[in-house]
This record gives sequence, structure tokens and C-alpha cells, in this order.
Amino acid sequence: SHEDPAAGDRKPPQRPKEPGGGILMGRPFGVPVYVAPSWFLVAALITWVFGGQLDRVLPELGNARYLVSLFFAVAFYASVLVHELAHTIAALRFKLPVRRIQLQFFGGVSEIEKESETPGREFVLAFVGPLLSLVLAGVFYVALQTVEPGTVPGVLLAGLMISNLIVAAFNLLPGLPLDGGRMLRAVVWKITGKPMSGTVAAAWVGRALAVSVLIGLPLLTQSGALGTGAENLGGMDTVTDALLAAILAAIIWTGAGNSLRMARLREHLPELRARNLTRRAVPVQTDTPLSEALRRANDAGARALVVVDAEGEPLSLVREAAIVGVPEHRRPWVAVSGLAQELTDGMRVSAELAGEDLLDALRAAPATEYLVVEDSGEIYGVLSAADVERAFVKAMARPS
Repeated sequence: SHEDPAAGDRKPPQRPKEPGGGILMGRPFGVPVYVAPSWFLVAALITWVFGGQLDRVLPELGNARYLVSLFFAVAFYASVLVHELAHTIAALRFKLPVRRIQLQFFGGVSEIEKESETPGREFVLAFVGPLLSLVLAGVFYVALQTVEPGTVPGVLLAGLMISNLIVAAFNLLPGLPLDGGRMLRAVVWKITGKPMSGTVAAAWVGRALAVSVLIGLPLLTQSGALGTGAENLGGMDTVTDALLAAILAAIIWTGAGNSLRMARLREHLPELRARNLTRRAVPVQTDTPLSEALRRANDAGARALVVVDAEGEPLSLVREAAIVGVPEHRRPWVAVSGLAQELTDGMRVSAELAGEDLLDALRAAPATEYLVVEDSGEIYGVLSAADVERAFVKAMARPS
């Protein structure tokens, strides 16, 4: 499945310059591919489980069966990588930046940073992953016809064919965060014309799926509905089945909730406009006493101070936290220059910035205050990072 980078629901998301997330394996199409530490746990589990099956089918292998099983685990995750690369190539084709691909405990994740512009593109972007898994299953089926059954190549190809069919079928389930959920979201978006309606519908179907997996998977394996050898397939007992079902259900439920939060964030992000959040500012000379500067700001109804040179060019911004730290009786004796932060290029932001562009600009140059300027270069005011954070939290808390 593919997911957008998760966003915190308390403050603007901080995006590190290098995404990280495990061991860097390469950069196909310029997108970093990471293997999470949890992958080694599941690779060991697959090696042990598949090795047990090989012992029954090919007992003559002896301990070499674990080498064959390890090869299967690596080949299976190579198939998962192909699934994720399908999402990535489609995203890049639609000019959507991809932050990274991560292979982890339950499959992989393609972190696509922007929303599809149309429901049609969203549908294609979601469908290409399961489609590639089905194509791989077909390739392994054709290859299976060329080898002897009951041999190591035969068992490996059959295992890879079945596992890719399972990956495709699981991802086609119509609930977020699975690919089928994104396809359902695209269909509802197309019908209603509202992407948020599609997200809500697909997220709630995802939560229903999570409950179904939690209750249904152990019942199916216990009843033998998955086949007479279902319990032996993988050597799992009832407790293991219940644990696996609980982990899967938790992943689906959490993913559905994260999808809803991200959709709400994207819906409200355009409301974060630099022009609307900017405080009015008064220009003051370097040696102006703080008490005099505050008097001028009060008379003008302003809430920020910009230190300027003799020509009126901005030099620095007086920090609100520094003003609060000066006792009132000392303010006539403290010059504003001693409480100001020197302006850097990153601290000058356009009054026209809004939404994700505004957050990206603030993340690129962390500061407490920013000088907001018109396109002409004229000072518009001062933007406080705290004001942006409060507006962000307020927007996230408001129902869609």
C-alpha cells in the first residue's frame, strides 16, 4: 500500500532533510529505499515457517532448507519492492514527489508527499501496486510450468506465486490505508466531487475491515475454512492466529485514522495564510529604548517591532520572548537592538505564502519570528511561529 507522510495533530509536522527509516538500500528513480529493522524480524519468521514447510515437502534438504527459506523471504520482499515501485513510478509520472520507500514488518510503504489532483489519478496511483503483484504472480505461474513439481525451484516459484496473489488480494480490500481503500476513495470522490467524502467513506470501511480481521481471521483458521491443513500451514496455533489478527487489525485501524487526520490537515491547510496571521509591526532605530518602542507600538495598535537602519531597511526582529523577560522598571534603559534576532534570508517570507508552502518555508529556516514582505519588498509585518502553530492546531481540531 502507499501512504502519505504522517502528520502530527498537535503542531506543524517537522520534516527532516534526510528521511531515514532504516538501512538505505539504494535510490531507484531518485527515491531512497530503506529496510526497517523490523524487516529482519519478519525475514527470520518467514525463514523459520517456510523452512518447516520445506521439511515436509523436501525432507532430503536437511538444514539447507533454511538457506532456501531465506532466499524465499528476500525474493518475496523483492516482489513487495516492485509493488511499491509501481506506486512510485506512477506518482513521479503525475509530478507527485515521493519522500521514500520503506520495507517493514508488514510489507512496504511509499511515502507520497502530495495529494493526487483528480480522482482518476488517485485510482490509477492506487491500482498499479496490486496490478504489478498480480502480474508477478502470473510470471511465477508461467515459470512454474517449466520446472519439475516437488523440486526446490518448483516450491519456491509456487510460494512466490501464492504470496503475490495474497499481497494483491489483501491490498485490494476496499478500506484505507490499503490500495483498495484508495480506489474506493477515488470512486466516492468522483461521484460526490468531494475528496474528503471519499476519505471518510474509505476510512470507515477500513475500520470495519480491521474489526473483521480481528474477529474473522482466528475463526476462519480454527474452523478449517482456509483448508484442512490451514492450522499446519505455517505451524501456527490458535494463540498465534489471534496475535497475527490483532497486529493486522491494529495496523489497518491506525492507518485508517491517520488517513482521516491527513485529509483533515490538507482540507484546512489553505486557511493558513501568512497575510492573515501576520502581526502589524512598527519600525524602530537600533538605539531606541524598549519602553519607547513599546509605547509607539501601543499607539499604532501594533504587536511587533522591526529594527531598521537610518534608511529604513530592516536589520533584525525584536523577539517577543526577550521583551517578556525584561522587567518593566528596566525597559527605559534597555535598547531594542539587544533583544533582536538578526535577519537572515530564510527569515524573510512573502505575504502571499499559504498552506503547505508556508509551512515548508518556516521549516526550512526555524525561528521564532519572521519578517513578512510584499512582492515589492515593502514590510508587511511580523509573523510569529507561535501564531502559526496555534492556527494549525485550531484548524486540525475543527471538524471537516
